[in-house]
Amino acid sequence: MKMTASTRVVGGVTIVDLGGRIVLGDGSAELRDLVRELEREGTKKILLNLGNVNYIDSSGLGELVCAFTSMRNQGGELKLLNLTKRVRSLLQITKLLTVFDVTDDESTSVKSFSPVISPSSLREAITSL
Repeated sequence: MKMTASTRVVGGVTIVDLGGRIVLGDGSAELRDLVRELEREGTKKILLNLGNVNYIDSSGLGELVCAFTSMRNQGGELKLLNLTKRVRSLLQITKLLTVFDVTDDESTSVKSFSPVISPSSLREAITSL
């Protein structure tokens, strides 16, 4: 089954609902292209919902790590949601479970992202000192 992806925004967090297989070739390339496009659009908070991902290979894991690193380098955050047993086991074996922030509850995940400090709220905070 080919990888599928759809995006939605909840509370300022872009949630990417992924499904199918994230494998060498189309699946990992689609994930890479999607994250790059979100970065170009200025997205700083991405939550990858892996609840419908039934298989991920080493190439797919590599893309998750690249996406995580790229977002962090851009000043953003990337977190994982709803890992299947198979994906969780793979992340645990590879020790990547310690790298990613992983939750099983969407609302908890959305609330866990750092608040965005707008220039106007920063100015207000500084002038009130």
